[in-house]
Amino acid sequence: MKTKKKVNPTEKALSLWGIILIIWAFYRSYFKMPIWFDELVAKPLVFVLPVFYYVKKIDKQNIIDFFYLRFSYKSFVKDLFYSLLIGGFFFITNILAFYFRTGKIYFFENLPSLVNLLLIIIFSLATGFSEEILSRGFILKKLYEDSKNPLSSTFFASILFFFLHVPMLFTNVKITGNLLLLFMMTDMLLSMVNGLIFLQRKSLLPPIFIHAFYNIMISLIII
Repeated sequence: MKTKKKVNPTEKALSLWGIILIIWAFYRSYFKMPIWFDELVAKPLVFVLPVFYYVKKIDKQNIIDFFYLRFSYKSFVKDLFYSLLIGGFFFITNILAFYFRTGKIYFFENLPSLVNLLLIIIFSLATGFSEEILSRGFILKKLYEDSKNPLSSTFFASILFFFLHVPMLFTNVKITGNLLLLFMMTDMLLSMVNGLIFLQRKSLLPPIFIHAFYNIMISLIII
């Protein structure tokens, strides 16, 4: 009599990620909702809620501790400053890339109003939180716990992060051609950097902040 093969925690986590990807791809393909709904409602429901449920009910762990979300004021300021430096690097490299391709500095062409800037910041923080919870706090942590190899687990998690962005990149009418290629390459680099920082600092806050700063920069470029 054949014994049923036991599914390990990493395989379970990847199966959940696959279901989330399918749901997200379907949503992005067939529903054209405003950005506030995507970032404040759809992503938390699709990315965060299933992961929180998994951690709480299947892993039976405390959500705050599992995702390294505990922090003090001192660590918060340090993480914010650290994230600004990394985010500034991504900002400068993208501005230079656009300048060398077009001869223009797009960032300074269409500055948003104060209200629009505030909305960009809110949406970017929401995006950073939802995507980092899924991609770094859950998937990368599971891969690292299984392999104990920071480079291989970060690389594989970055591949999955890229596939998570495929529905978003290819359904955004403002991102085409060379701009699409640039964003795809930067997404991979951003994911690798965030993954290594997450594993090194044992905190999800720097990846969330870096991700948010990057999204703010992209929003200011393509508005």
